[in-house]
Amino acid sequence: MKKYLILFLISFHGLWAQVQFEAKVSKNTLGLNERLRIDFTMNADGDNFSPPSFEGFRIIAGPSQQVSQSWVNGRSSFNKSYSYFLLPTQKGALTIKQAAVEINGQIYKTNPIKINVTAAVPQPRDPNDEPQVSANDAIHLVAEISKGNPYVNEPITVVYKLYFSYNIGITNWRELNKPKYNDFWSQNIDIKQLVAEEGKYNGEKYRCVVLRKTVLYPQKSGKLEIEPLSLDIDVQVPTNRRNFFGQVQVVEDNKRVSAGSKTITVKPLPEVGKPIDFSGAVGRFNFSVTPSKTSLKNGESLDLKVVASGTGNLKLFTLPKPVVPNSLEMYDAVHNEKVSTPLSGMNGQISDSYTIIPQFKGKYPIKPMTFTYFDLSLGKYKTITSPEIIINVLDGPTSENNAVATTTGVAKMKVNAGEQFRFIKLKTTLSPFHKKDFLGSTLFYILTFLPLLIIPIIVLLKKKKEAIDGDVVGIKIKLSNKLAKKFLSEAKQQIQNKELFYIALEKAMHNFLKAKLKIETSDMSKDIIQEILLSRNVKEEAVNTFIDLTKNCEFARYAPSSSVAIQQDYDKAVAIISELEKQIS
Repeated sequence: MKKYLILFLISFHGLWAQVQFEAKVSKNTLGLNERLRIDFTMNADGDNFSPPSFEGFRIIAGPSQQVSQSWVNGRSSFNKSYSYFLLPTQKGALTIKQAAVEINGQIYKTNPIKINVTAAVPQPRDPNDEPQVSANDAIHLVAEISKGNPYVNEPITVVYKLYFSYNIGITNWRELNKPKYNDFWSQNIDIKQLVAEEGKYNGEKYRCVVLRKTVLYPQKSGKLEIEPLSLDIDVQVPTNRRNFFGQVQVVEDNKRVSAGSKTITVKPLPEVGKPIDFSGAVGRFNFSVTPSKTSLKNGESLDLKVVASGTGNLKLFTLPKPVVPNSLEMYDAVHNEKVSTPLSGMNGQISDSYTIIPQFKGKYPIKPMTFTYFDLSLGKYKTITSPEIIINVLDGPTSENNAVATTTGVAKMKVNAGEQFRFIKLKTTLSPFHKKDFLGSTLFYILTFLPLLIIPIIVLLKKKKEAIDGDVVGIKIKLSNKLAKKFLSEAKQQIQNKELFYIALEKAMHNFLKAKLKIETSDMSKDIIQEILLSRNVKEEAVNTFIDLTKNCEFARYAPSSSVAIQQDYDKAVAIISELEKQIS
């Protein structure tokens, strides 16, 4: 009976101590302008927490971590949680996918949670908190198009400008929908730095920022639509409330703007006067055909370069191909482009380079080549014709009629009877019948004295290695820096993202202490860390620096900081981990 009772108690205790990891949300239905809180909680200490992607939501705060442990009637309870505050970015039925954590070597996952997002709901406010201006009237996104009725392959530009009032401030913005340019060839122009300048919108003064510049080449005629650019913008709007010093207080608001779709009416190129060989070049061009040489010997080769240069759709048409006699063997072209695309459109040059090898002696003409383009400034077609090129092959076999090809494209060679053995090998390479003995040869002496020369080098290398191995301090410094960079590698990868950087930095510092001090995450309070480090003969200055940096990680997630400050915190973390590695005994 006692055996069954003990087994029952053990089973009950195992059931009671089962690991739990779950996700809880503040509400399952919310408006588009409301915030959602989600907590990921576990009843055991876990590592390597992996949050879901939060598709359809934007993280506005978090993760914030909380750890609690208590003893009640001799029983201990542990709770650890990660909290996020989210703002939905779209309406409809959304799903928050699974989060994962590693506990005692096993991976645990939460259940997916369905959230219903409705239209924005009214939210009561204090009259003093009412904004002085409306974000709807203070922000405008405009797409400025250089020309609304271009020809096919005529360049136009689209410049996206954001106008915003002097009374508001913009803290962040994100692209919700990128513009799509169906039936256009497009090239974005990089904007290295956003600069706010004074501008006018509907006759009123605004601050203006150019967000995007794009060059477009329409590829077909008719009405073509440019899909809009949409932004999600975080703004600060002044209120009627003032602080203790009389300064106007601001409230955080959110605004979504769209540039609206644009329709371009594209004109076809005129059919009247269009040459047969027109390949689609539109703009203003120069054309040339240049051989590397015109006189050559049999077996030599020449390069024939076909070049079009100027301003126009250089990447969107093909160059004409030269026509050469069958007695000249021509290989496929090597295409080269030196084209830049500023806001005015493509300019530069494109070229095709052909390698030509003559087969017989004689003079061979390369026919004139024509290049046709549509001149936008004149509104008509223009044709450039290159001059005829004569290739003079000075020697070699002669072909029948000097340049007549067979039906297979290979010319027949006429050889005189007295010259039929002309191309048999005339030079030979002879080797001596009696060879010298290896003993007493140059190779013999090299192999004999080479080991004697290597011995001093080995001795010098050995002494240098002993000197390096004897430098205990230097080795320890190298190992300390290597260990610091190992723990901080993930933080360095996230150095461009402030929030993820400080999360990774704090995690790296905790993992370093766990590895060095053999303590668990639940014991990592600042007082306990300080007490343990001091007991391990670590200098108080180093301990205080480590504690201050840990506090700074928690504070810096929610405070504005520059890339310089982030880099300084990373360098400070490398230095303090290296210092602790040397001091911990």
